[in-house]
Amino acid sequence: MALNFEQKKAVVAEVADAANKALAAVAAEYRGLTVEEMTELRAKARESGVYLRVVKNTLARRAIEGTDFACMQEGLTGQLVLAFSQEDPGSAARVIKDFAKDHENLAVRLVSIGGKLLEPSEIDTLAKMPTYDQAISMLMAVMKAPVEKLARTLNEVPGKLVRTVAAVRDAKEAA
Repeated sequence: MALNFEQKKAVVAEVADAANKALAAVAAEYRGLTVEEMTELRAKARESGVYLRVVKNTLARRAIEGTDFACMQEGLTGQLVLAFSQEDPGSAARVIKDFAKDHENLAVRLVSIGGKLLEPSEIDTLAKMPTYDQAISMLMAVMKAPVEKLARTLNEVPGKLVRTVAAVRDAKEAA
């Protein structure tokens, strides 16, 4: 079904809005996937906070123009589904990578983060990026370690004194 000019403008505006808010983007070729498989992919994307959309390439080029993902414009050829990470940088990569494991017809074509176009093979690197909560947890563990070590060190001084006094007591009792 052909879109009229107003509908095309609305699609471009919607995708441009998602691209402006996104932290990373993945474009994957979906040729050969069934409707049920695409529905499953969309459901997984929704659960992970990923904006997933199939858009004509000409409209997608207009939508990402002037965003961090303008570097993807030349690679937008063929039947592509665009996935934009809305919550954390690795979410779109994780969704596409996990889905592609079970569905060989889904092939990653473009990966972009921070205005840089990455090789499709680097989707693993992007997918392994920690979520916001995981990053905060790792930061807190790093910040907490020196304090814990200081507390253990300070606690060792009276502990050593107690062990020395106990050893002297035991020696006197034995004598």
